[in-house]
Amino acid sequence: MKSLQTWFDEYAESHQNATNKTIHWICIPTIFYSVIGLLASIPSGFIQNLVPDILAPYAHWGTVLVLFGLIFYLLLSIPMFFGILLYSIACLFLVTVFSSLSMPLWQSSLIIFVIAWIGQFYGHKVEGKKPSFFKDLQFLLIGPAWLMGFIYQRLGIKY
Repeated sequence: MKSLQTWFDEYAESHQNATNKTIHWICIPTIFYSVIGLLASIPSGFIQNLVPDILAPYAHWGTVLVLFGLIFYLLLSIPMFFGILLYSIACLFLVTVFSSLSMPLWQSSLIIFVIAWIGQFYGHKVEGKKPSFFKDLQFLLIGPAWLMGFIYQRLGIKY
């Protein structure tokens, strides 16, 4: 398995333009949230039956995806695992909040997902390079870690 820094170095090759980077700071976190929201919208009663009632709002396909993603991050870096875990918890909480609003969760998540991906592709048009995930789908998981890496550097945390 590649090191986290190797992933970051490859990812950075198509993320040099300041506009593209700014767009990524907005769109990657929103895509991350919207995917969880979309998956949380899929009926998952049997998953909810597996957990205590207090955890039932968080027992859905979005949480399942988060758990598998966290395994990927854990294999790359324990500090990165914890950073992504904190962001994942925030997203899972927001999904429960948004699921109680008047607009269906799947609908708001889909709107966010589509707008954010349009932003991502616009950023790469400005950059003049294809998104990294065209080369390797694992880059879809590297994007959030890449952003977290900048936060870690700012805070002096080694990843």
